[in-house]
Amino acid sequence: MNERVIEEAKAYINNVFKNNADGHDTNHSIRVYKNACKIAEGYPKSNHMVVSLASLLHDVDDHKLFNTENNINARIFLHSQNVESDMVEFICEVINGVSFSKNKGKHPESIEGKIVQDADRLDAIGAIGIARTFAFGGKKGRSLESSMQHFSDKLLLLKDEMNTEEAKKIAEIRHAYMQGFLSEIREEMES
Repeated sequence: MNERVIEEAKAYINNVFKNNADGHDTNHSIRVYKNACKIAEGYPKSNHMVVSLASLLHDVDDHKLFNTENNINARIFLHSQNVESDMVEFICEVINGVSFSKNKGKHPESIEGKIVQDADRLDAIGAIGIARTFAFGGKKGRSLESSMQHFSDKLLLLKDEMNTEEAKKIAEIRHAYMQGFLSEIREEMES
């Protein structure tokens, strides 16, 4: 794997997300990358370069953050790094399979897609998922109650949407943590 391109991708996302504080930031992308690398260890035949770059770049064209089409930000970066055209297309295909709202109930065909989808979804649940939910809600001016609706609409569904065995194990623990949090916050809100 070309570590220089990975390091350049980290620098690129750091620049793209430098003013973002809604949970879709550099730290989120780095956590997704780390989750993806950990899951990929169990799939030695997966293309680790594709997994790495797709996980790092998965939000650089996110419709909630950017008004771009056809993964243009990801493509510009990948072409600047002389990534082969076939690999650019594969990376963009993997990226396009990540979004929950655009892919609800759909699972990627490639193992690389499954790994990156799982890695992103793991960062949406558990303690970090709770924090990200309220950070995003605050940025959008949502009430506490409105932000809590996001748990029912998405976050509590993710455990059963995982593709890989490693992600399923991690999701079980994070799901239980969220359930405990929701039980406590509802009790506090009603007292």
